[in-house]
Amino acid sequence: MADAAATAEHYAKSNIWLTAMVVTLPTFMVVLSTSVANVILPHIAGGLSASVEDSTWVLTSYLIANAVAIPVAGWLGSVFGRRNYFVFCSLGFGLASLLCGLAPSLGWLVVFRVLQGLFGGGLQPITQAILVDTFPPKRRAMGMAVYGLTVIIAPIAGPIAGGWVVDEYSWRWVSLANVPIGVVAAFLTWRLIADPPFLRRRTGAEVRFDGVGFAFLCLGLGCLQLTLDLGERSGWFMADHIFLLSIVAGLGLTWFVLWELRQHDPLVNLRLLRNRDFAIASGVMFIYGLVLYSTTAILPLFAQSVLGYNAMLSGAALAPSGLATMAVMPVVGLLEPRINARWVMATGFLIIAISLVIMGGFTSTVDFRHVAMARALQGLGFGLTFVPINTVAYAFVPKEARSDASCLLNLVRNVGAGIGIALSMAMVTHAAEVHRVEMLTHLTPYDHAYQQSLAGITALYSHASGDAPLAALAAQAAVSHVAAFQAHMLAFRDQFRWLALGVFIALPLTLLMRSARHQVVTRA
Repeated sequence: MADAAATAEHYAKSNIWLTAMVVTLPTFMVVLSTSVANVILPHIAGGLSASVEDSTWVLTSYLIANAVAIPVAGWLGSVFGRRNYFVFCSLGFGLASLLCGLAPSLGWLVVFRVLQGLFGGGLQPITQAILVDTFPPKRRAMGMAVYGLTVIIAPIAGPIAGGWVVDEYSWRWVSLANVPIGVVAAFLTWRLIADPPFLRRRTGAEVRFDGVGFAFLCLGLGCLQLTLDLGERSGWFMADHIFLLSIVAGLGLTWFVLWELRQHDPLVNLRLLRNRDFAIASGVMFIYGLVLYSTTAILPLFAQSVLGYNAMLSGAALAPSGLATMAVMPVVGLLEPRINARWVMATGFLIIAISLVIMGGFTSTVDFRHVAMARALQGLGFGLTFVPINTVAYAFVPKEARSDASCLLNLVRNVGAGIGIALSMAMVTHAAEVHRVEMLTHLTPYDHAYQQSLAGITALYSHASGDAPLAALAAQAAVSHVAAFQAHMLAFRDQFRWLALGVFIALPLTLLMRSARHQVVTRA
């Protein structure tokens, strides 16, 4: 009774919207810093006199540090206190951003990006855990809607904001802008937010750091991220170092899981996955991250390489997705207590799949309006899906374990994002080569359609230049270029269709979970 009274008092005293604004702001900047790096890499390379290939370590180092920090955030929060750890990470992220903005060389920038990733990785799961415990159970879906807006809008806004900043100012200001946000968020968190009464701090003998588990975690996630980031440009498993990295990643993660399951007080609470609903929610969240970040990565590439859009216009094509998500997610948060979360989730996945089918029909003549509408439809699906996934996941988790649950959910979403981007890029490259080879089989003297096209183009070039042999060579080159262009376009279409098929296959998983409307766990 005393615990219930203290919990009720905690919810009554919390200004939920002020808390949401304070804790989501630095998390928004963390996610933004991930997506914006792709846009500013050429500017970093030019500003620090480095190659573009070497500058990719700016992104890789951040992602590795971020991946390692996310799973252990729950344990660190239980040692230092969740509010204290959040304040520490906010200040650390601001300081690391300052150092990144002042970095004198690429080497130092990579070091400072590691620090930025470590502090940023701690902010994401703690933010979600704070929102879960700040919003009362009946309004928890609204908290998840606020968090969802943060992690979905940031990857879309990143390329647009980054492009504008580097065009108008300098790549250094992308990092320097984080400094005041980190400081203000830390100050407001310290003054306005308190840990809930049911959160237990580790003291004395309970503060036992699982060094072996952490080593396996760093080894597995670090090698996995390196495999995903370096695989495409190294030829994947044809390269010895990529093959070795993938083997080490698999062994490291396997050892980590086996070790953690044997520990009485694990660094990462994998036992939560024994809960059927949480395990399914984690699997659905993995697919969610894979599809969201895959399409966010390859659609701008399609727009630029096939449709001829510049960076700003391709970013604008993504904007309707963010607007649709912003419009629907708060509505889902308000209505979620009155509706079945599973059916909302299934509807969202169905809409995402339909949008991908539409994208799978794009051609080189598709106009901006149709691209933007398809992406807006996808944003509607993402908005319908995110809130129910989290609501169901947390409904069956003991309140003392919510920080651990947040770490796992954020980890699987980020791993899904990394795998999705890497696989999508690899499959587009492979499919383009396959389509090109198929087309080349028709570019022979025995193909009547090819000979007719070649004769017409040769005549046109010959009339313009007056040099028949040169015109014949130019015509062959032009036809080959068109074939390569068409192969590239077909490769993007194939990938959109593969993603749609994956979503259709995963859709039944959403119906295997129980409804969260009347299932809220209050004790371990």
